[in-house]
Amino acid sequence: MIAAISPAPRTATPDPGRIRFPNPNPNPNPNPNRHSIRFSKLGLPLWKPKLNWLSYERVQPMQMAWVRSMSGGCFKSTEPPPKQGIKVEEDSGGQDVYDADAMNSRVSPEHLVIMVNGLIGSAADWRYAAEQFVKKLPDKVIVHRSECNYLKLTFDGVDLMGERLAQEVLAVVKRRPEVQKISFVAHSLGGLVARYAIGRLYEHSSKLDPLVLYGNSSTEKHTNSSLQYFEQPCEDRIAGLEPMNFITFATPHLGSRGHKQLPLLCGLPFLEKRASQTAHLVAGRSGKHLFLTDNDDGKPPLLLRMVDDSDDLKFISALRAFKRRVAYANANYDHMVGWRTSSIRRQNELPKSNLLVIDEKYPHVVYVERETTNKIQNKAFFVAGAQTSDVEEVMIQGLTQVPWERVDVS
Repeated sequence: MIAAISPAPRTATPDPGRIRFPNPNPNPNPNPNRHSIRFSKLGLPLWKPKLNWLSYERVQPMQMAWVRSMSGGCFKSTEPPPKQGIKVEEDSGGQDVYDADAMNSRVSPEHLVIMVNGLIGSAADWRYAAEQFVKKLPDKVIVHRSECNYLKLTFDGVDLMGERLAQEVLAVVKRRPEVQKISFVAHSLGGLVARYAIGRLYEHSSKLDPLVLYGNSSTEKHTNSSLQYFEQPCEDRIAGLEPMNFITFATPHLGSRGHKQLPLLCGLPFLEKRASQTAHLVAGRSGKHLFLTDNDDGKPPLLLRMVDDSDDLKFISALRAFKRRVAYANANYDHMVGWRTSSIRRQNELPKSNLLVIDEKYPHVVYVERETTNKIQNKAFFVAGAQTSDVEEVMIQGLTQVPWERVDVS
């Protein structure tokens, strides 16, 4: 039901070796009461006070500005306010974008699209894309741009952000009793947050209560639809709705710890090791989760746990419930998210480097791979019984229990 919207190119960034935080003291003569240190040996100077000259409150915005310059802005828009006919309705959890004429008609859109931002992002990152969805499918979709995880809240960790997103989705569904289907479109870290949230929202029941699905709607259409669903056999649901599309853009599904999974580090082992040890200083618990260094209550890293079902969170069952799963990946020019981790592939599974345009309509799309259930079963048979201690391989095997469509962008 949803047309594939290819991600816009990332905003051009300076050469990684030349990125600097702004100097809070423009005086060319250094202050004797402070000294410059190198952060993580990445060539990123921070000004550390000797006599409390510069407080943490002043250093943190510099760190955030650098992270935003590298990870945010992919979907930012300088477009004017919504065009005529498109309405934006704000609430405490985010913004609903929809066609005003469609909402006023007798038949309201039934497909809810949840858009999730990445690190240091906000609902504004998805404004242009949301308007395009509604413009193309005015009588079919309501787009909700999530804002429960924005700016510094994206440092709180994938699990806490996922819990907040799940609660926000439930609130939207309660407020929109007419919707019957749900899709997720997520960028960067938001893809991991969405994967966690759907694990929390997953439902498998043999008895679907019409009142839960459609609230107290009294229209004849909703009554008939409710009875139809009530009579059907058990089905998987996400927040009580039929799951349709789960789409991620440049999401580090395998984390950022592996070789060249954070291209900014140029694949240098000592930099990758140092980044793994210090990521939490920049991105908090989210940094720990991305580099798989978290060890909450002695449990395995969160991303490792998210490739299978647990007692209370059905991560893979939730992914499998969607009709379509798509991973958009940047084959090059992405300094923050590597090609392997965003496309959920092994190194030898990546397409050849001489990528060519395959679609005149979307010239930046250079390779599309569609997995089938049979292909997944053959892969499972091939690796059956194979034991590995490599966490990246474990995550690949876990996530590819379900077929993915991979779209490589240059």
